[in-house]
Amino acid sequence: MKPKGDTTVKSIPEKKGILHEWEMEDQNIMNEKAEQDVLLIADNETNRTALKNIFQDSYQIEEAENGVQCLQKLQEQKNHICALILNVNMPGMDGMRVMETLNAQGVPVQIPVFLMVRGKNESIIKQGYQLGAMDVITKPLLPYVVQRRVDSAVELYRSRYEMRCLIESQERQLIAKELEITEANKGTIEALATAIEIRSGESGQHVRRISDITRYLLTYTFLGEGMEPDTVEQIAIAAILHDIGKISIPDTILNKPDKLTPKEYAIMKTHTIHGAEILGRVPQLRNQKIFRYAYDIAKHHHERWDGNGYPDGLKGNEVAIWTQIVAVADVYDALVSKRVYKEAYDYETALQMIVEGQCGVFNPELIRCFLDSEKELRGFYE
Repeated sequence: MKPKGDTTVKSIPEKKGILHEWEMEDQNIMNEKAEQDVLLIADNETNRTALKNIFQDSYQIEEAENGVQCLQKLQEQKNHICALILNVNMPGMDGMRVMETLNAQGVPVQIPVFLMVRGKNESIIKQGYQLGAMDVITKPLLPYVVQRRVDSAVELYRSRYEMRCLIESQERQLIAKELEITEANKGTIEALATAIEIRSGESGQHVRRISDITRYLLTYTFLGEGMEPDTVEQIAIAAILHDIGKISIPDTILNKPDKLTPKEYAIMKTHTIHGAEILGRVPQLRNQKIFRYAYDIAKHHHERWDGNGYPDGLKGNEVAIWTQIVAVADVYDALVSKRVYKEAYDYETALQMIVEGQCGVFNPELIRCFLDSEKELRGFYE
């Protein structure tokens, strides 16, 4: 049974090129999500029947008799499912083991999961929330309470998803259109990067300072020795796009004021890979000289000299010198600037943290050049 009300997603006007492909992909997922299936997982048919009676007038119902079936159905129909109601006590793969698997796959970030337990088992409830459960439903069931909780969560997740799609669609339009029209024009790239920064609660000056610091070090130190001025400028422009992959990071993680959990940090780290992928999906950019630098910087600006960076664990000069420069500039600017999760450090403290390796280990020669130039670099913050 279809959900009540008009949930049809309006079609996207016909467009050509990669932007159209992106939007059609979003369109297909949105249409699938509009079907709003609730997946009920319980070995006891009585429990499933009780839940069906609550939801059958509002949602389509999918059922699973055990944890294995649940994971199979979720894999097959993930874009159709708007909520999971998971019984904890089941033979074989019980609800908590299923929850651990769902958590490892990042499912609770995308779909609200409700645990169904008998009585108030505090340890189970606590563990469920730690694994990402949206809420815990206790038996015996109160239909109107269960219905309200699930409806509210489904609406919340759907609104978040639609907003994220809208924001990402707009940002992708900027990427595709502006890069095609201007062929990596600096002003357009700056505007794009600023829009991404604003989404993460920053002023938009971060990317300009990274570009300016990179240009300065390549121009006024031996780090840029042998580089043509045009090459230095291309690298400085490419540095603006170092965090383009943050488009793919959920707002709840990107703007979280507290320390990220290990799982959230793992998601945050994917912005390097996504950034390179986004740049690689723009054919017009691949034909430009800037692409080589932009791709490398976006993917590897979190690598470190000792190999303890990400995503590839590159070591020493396996990382290009221009990317190493952007990495130091990015750390320096993050330290001396106020962020949603921290206050700004003073310049001396920031330098000490960099030199002591508190933000990762950097090329010693690069650090020496940076320290020699740092007083001049402060001028970019006035």
